[in-house]
Amino acid sequence: MLGKREPEIYGKDSLSDIEKYTNDELKKLGKTVETSWYQSNSEEEIIEKIHDTFSSDFSGLIINPGAFSHTSIAILDALSMLKIPIIEVHLSNTNRREDFRKTKITAQSSTGMIEGLGKKVYYLAVISLID
Repeated sequence: MLGKREPEIYGKDSLSDIEKYTNDELKKLGKTVETSWYQSNSEEEIIEKIHDTFSSDFSGLIINPGAFSHTSIAILDALSMLKIPIIEVHLSNTNRREDFRKTKITAQSSTGMIEGLGKKVYYLAVISLID
């Protein structure tokens, strides 16, 4: 429901809007990066996608686990298997929200975290992986 659910917190952009923004910004810098974007509300599907990354040629992973970041040991375990850099992103600044959002279980497997900058977090995460 990205772009529709609580736009005052998460913005009005869909994931495809954010993908286009990120790719446009990368082009402005003259960066050519092959990306694969994926979105699901299913914890199981997210874990399967992470497992697919484990056996592929990806050089990094950017993940916004949403509310699963506060609850999913299973996603943490899947991410912990990876030997590539992982950047966790959140559109909102979770530290300025409810107390339960301040604990991010999945961040324990992340190389870094970027949050609170809206759709720019994805672009900044890609740049971080390139550099």
